[in-house]
Amino acid sequence: MSISVFAVTFDAHDAKATAAFWAEALGRTVDTGADETQATVAADPAVPGSRIGFRQVPEGKTVKNRMHFDLVTDDFDAEVARLTGLGATKRNEVDAGIHYATLADPEGNEFDLIAR
Repeated sequence: MSISVFAVTFDAHDAKATAAFWAEALGRTVDTGADETQATVAADPAVPGSRIGFRQVPEGKTVKNRMHFDLVTDDFDAEVARLTGLGATKRNEVDAGIHYATLADPEGNEFDLIAR
């Protein structure tokens, strides 16, 4: 089979601003040519399919994501503080065999941060 993931793309109100949040969160850059209608976060060269795209749509987010990122960290509290400082909102925290927090990016897209 000759198919592979090129990118994961999200709908957004402001593609460039959302890409800027994720680029900062993941220690990457926003690809050149970004604007409010479309933007991409540069891929991690070591991870095929790791480009993240954002495309402007007219409607806002109204329900929970059907798919989300699970991020992992060795410094859970510091990363929660850093991500909320970048504009994320902490929605929930769970410590039941696995310790993680559900956060949302500035556009409301949920993601989980897991303590390693």
